[in-house]
Amino acid sequence: MSRWFRSEHMEYISLIVNEDAAHDCLADLGKLSAIQFTDLNPDLTPFQRRYVSYVRRCDELERKLRFFGNECDNFGLKLDTAGDIDTFLESSSGSGRAITAGGGDKKGTQLLESLEVELDGYESQLRELNAYSEKLTREYNEKVELQEVLEKARRFFMTDAPRLAVSELSTGRPGSAEGLLAGAHDDEARDMDMRFSSITGVVSTEEKVRFERMIFRATRGNCYVRFAPIKQPITDPETGSLIEKCVFIVFFKSLSIETKLKKICDAFFAHRYSLPDMDDAPAVDRMLTENAQELVDSRTVLLKNQDTRFRLCQMLAQHTERWTWIVLREKAVYHTLNMFKADVSGMLRGEGWVISEHFEDVRMSVNRAHSDMDHSMPNYVDQVPKPWPTPPTHFTTNKFTYGYQEFVNTYGIPRYREANPALFTAATFPFLFGVMYGDIGHGLFLFSAGLYLLWNEEKNEKAKLDEMTAGMHTGRYMMAMMGFFAVYAGFVYNDCFSLGLNLFGSRWVFSSDAPEEGEVAEMTGQFGDGDTVYPFGLDPMWHVASNELLFFNSFKMKLSVIFGIFQMFAGTCLRGINYIYFGKKLDFVCEFIPMVAFASSLFVYMVVLIFMKWSINWNSRMLSATCLDPNDAGWGSADYDGEWVACNGGGDGTCTPWGYECQGNDSLEDKCPLDFGGSGDGCQPPNLITSLINIALSPGNVDEPMYYGQAQMQNFLLLIAGISVPVLLLAKPYFLSKQMEANHHSAHDDDEEEEEHGMGEIIIHQAIETIEFVLGMVSNTASYLRLWALSLAHSELATVFWEKAMLSTLNMNWFATFIGYGIFAGTTFGVLLMMDVLECFLHALRLHWVEFQNKFFSADGIRFAPYSFKQILKDASA
Repeated sequence: MSRWFRSEHMEYISLIVNEDAAHDCLADLGKLSAIQFTDLNPDLTPFQRRYVSYVRRCDELERKLRFFGNECDNFGLKLDTAGDIDTFLESSSGSGRAITAGGGDKKGTQLLESLEVELDGYESQLRELNAYSEKLTREYNEKVELQEVLEKARRFFMTDAPRLAVSELSTGRPGSAEGLLAGAHDDEARDMDMRFSSITGVVSTEEKVRFERMIFRATRGNCYVRFAPIKQPITDPETGSLIEKCVFIVFFKSLSIETKLKKICDAFFAHRYSLPDMDDAPAVDRMLTENAQELVDSRTVLLKNQDTRFRLCQMLAQHTERWTWIVLREKAVYHTLNMFKADVSGMLRGEGWVISEHFEDVRMSVNRAHSDMDHSMPNYVDQVPKPWPTPPTHFTTNKFTYGYQEFVNTYGIPRYREANPALFTAATFPFLFGVMYGDIGHGLFLFSAGLYLLWNEEKNEKAKLDEMTAGMHTGRYMMAMMGFFAVYAGFVYNDCFSLGLNLFGSRWVFSSDAPEEGEVAEMTGQFGDGDTVYPFGLDPMWHVASNELLFFNSFKMKLSVIFGIFQMFAGTCLRGINYIYFGKKLDFVCEFIPMVAFASSLFVYMVVLIFMKWSINWNSRMLSATCLDPNDAGWGSADYDGEWVACNGGGDGTCTPWGYECQGNDSLEDKCPLDFGGSGDGCQPPNLITSLINIALSPGNVDEPMYYGQAQMQNFLLLIAGISVPVLLLAKPYFLSKQMEANHHSAHDDDEEEEEHGMGEIIIHQAIETIEFVLGMVSNTASYLRLWALSLAHSELATVFWEKAMLSTLNMNWFATFIGYGIFAGTTFGVLLMMDVLECFLHALRLHWVEFQNKFFSADGIRFAPYSFKQILKDASA
C-alpha cells in the first residue's frame, strides 16, 4: 500500500535511435507501457510531420476494415475475437510483425504494403459483389412489381369492372395504356363509345394517401384511381431494408392529365409499367408466364450472389479484428515517431517521461532493437538533467484499487508524489456508505450483487460490455464492500428491513408476557454490569420503545459528528505530511500547525466531550444530588458509586447519598458533591450543543460542566483557536515578504515578476485559504450530518413500507397479503434498493470530494499517459 500512497517516481529521459531501427524500438516500447513521449515538433502541423504518409495509409486501412465490419453486420455476423490483448502482443503479431491471411511473416513498411494489397483485393471484390447485388435486386424488384401489376390489373378487369366493355386499349404512347371502355347503361339511347387512357405502376404504401390526394388535386377529380396492396414487402436495393408497396391503376381522358400524372409518379418515385390489351387473355397469360420464369432465374442469380457475399464476409469476420489491432498498433508507432525530431541525418531524437523502475527495461529494449538490425548501429538512452517539466502522476493499481483510483481521478489528478486520497477512500467510502444505508436485509442484496460481479469477473473482462455494465464491472469490489459495510452497520443498528433482530437475547424484559402500550421494561441486571450490555449493536428492545426515534436520532447524530471530524482532521494531517515530504517548512509551521490548533481546540474537543458524556455514570451522579429518606428501600442502592453516608436526620428528614441534609428548598448546586461549578455542578448531564455554542458566545460560563476546571479549559482552547486564525492569516505572508526582500538585494527581477509575487497578492491568497479553512470546518462538520439524515430516512422509509404494505394486510386474508407483499417488494426494490443506493452513493461521493479532499488535495496534477499498445487496443475494443 506504500506504493499507492504516493505516485511512482518518474525520470525524464532522452533517447536517440537510428531511423532504420526506430520502428522496432517503438514496437517494443509500446509493449512496456512505461514511457510517455513529449512532442518535440509542436510548431509543425499534422500534415508537415515526417511520417504523415504512413499515418494516412493506416487511416485508409482503418476505413476498409470499418467497411468490412459494416458488411458483416448487415449479414448479422459477429467479428471473431482476436483473443486476449496480452497474448496478441506477446505473439509474433505483437512484436512488430504480423502474419497476414495469405501467410508470411512481415514487419514495418512490408507489413503495411502486404495489408494494403490484401485488403484492396477484398474490398474491390466485395464492392463489385455489392454493386452486382444492387443491380440484380433492382431487376428482381422490377419483375416482382410487374408480376403484381399484371395480376392485380387482370383481377380488376375481371371483378371490379364486369359492366365495362373494353373496346380498345391503345399503347401508342410510352408509359401508358389506352383503352375504350363502353359503359352499359339502363338507358340504351345513351350508349356510346368512350376512349380512356390508363397508367399503372407501384408506389410505397407510406406514400399512398399523399399520392392519391395529389392526383385528386392535380386533376380536380377527373380520374379514377384504384389501389391493391402487395402482400410481400420489397427489398430496397440501396439500403437493404424491406418496404411495403401497393399497385395503382389510374384511368383518365386527357393528354394534359397524363403529363401531370407522369410528373406526380416521378415525384413520388412510383414505378410505371406498360400493360398489354386486357381483352387479349392469351397475351396476358403469356406475359405472366414469361415474367414468372424470368423472376425465378433472377432470384436464383440473386441468391447465388448473396451466398458468395456471405461466404466472403464469413472469412473477413475471422480476421477483421486481428487486422484492426495490427493497423492500430502500426498507426500508434508512426504517430509516436512524428513526435521525434531529426536533428542529425539518419538519427531520431525523442524525449519523455519514464517510470523510474522501468528505465533499464527501456534501455534494454532500445539496445535489443538495434542489435537485431546491426550491431554497429549507434543509440543513446539517458536521463535529462534537471530542471524537468512538471512530472506526470502514475499509480500502479490492481483489480481492487483501480476502481477507487478512477473514483479520485474523476475529481482531479493528484500532484506528483502528493498523498493519494484513493488509499483512504478505499476504506472510508464504503464505510460511510454503510453508515447511511445500514440495513442487514438491504445490504445483503447489494453485497450479493457485488459477489455476483466478482464471480463473473473473468467472463466480463473478455466480453464486450455496454457502458453501464462496464461501469458496474469496474466498481465490482467497491459494490461488494458497500454491501458488506451496509450489513455491518445494519448489525450495529440492529435493523433488518426495519425490524430488530433478537440475536443474543434482549437485556430488557417486560413484567407481563403480553405487554400493552405504555408499559415500562426493566433491565435484567444492574446498570454498569457487563451482563446487561447487548453483545453487539443496539438492543432490539429500542425498536419497540416509545422514545425509539429520539434515541436513534441522538445516537446517529453523534456518530455522524465523530466520523466527520475524524475524517476532516485526518485530511488536515495529510496536508502536514505533504509539507514535510516536499520540504515546505514555512507552510508546515505557518499553515499546518495553526490549522491543527484551530481544529483541535474546537472540533476535536467536541468529540472528546461526546465520549466523556457517554463514559460518565450519570445515574450515580444524579443520584448523588437526590434527596432520599434513609429509611426507604432505595437507600443503599448499587446505582451510587460512592459510599452511602447517613445524615443526622436534620432538615426535612432526607439527605443525599453522600450525607448532605436536605432542607426542602436546596438547589442542585448545594446537593451535588462534585463542586464543578455552574448550575449543574457536575451532577446534571449537559446539552452538548448548548455547551459548544457557549464556548464562543459565553466564554468562561459552563452551566452544566462534566469535569473540574471545564470553564478554564474551554477559555484556554478558545484562546488557542483565536490566536491560530491571525497566525494562519498573517504569518506566511510576513515571512514570504522577508524572503522577497532578501532575494531583492541579491537579484533584481523585472517589474512583471514583482507584480505577480507582490505582497498584496500573497495576502489575498492567504486570506482566501484562511476563510476557506475556518468556515469550511464549521460547514463541513454540519455537512457530515447527512450521515444521520440519510440513515434516518432509510430506516423510516423501510418502516413505512413494512407497516403500510405488509402489517396492514397480514390480518385480512391470503389474497390481500399476497397483494401487500407485491407492493412491499416493489417499493423496496425500486426505492430502497435502487434510488436510495444511488442517493447514498452520491452523498458519500460528495463527503470525500468536498469535505475530505479539500483539506489537502490539490487535484491539479497531470495524468501519466504512457505509450501503450494494450491501452490503445483496449480503448478500440470498448
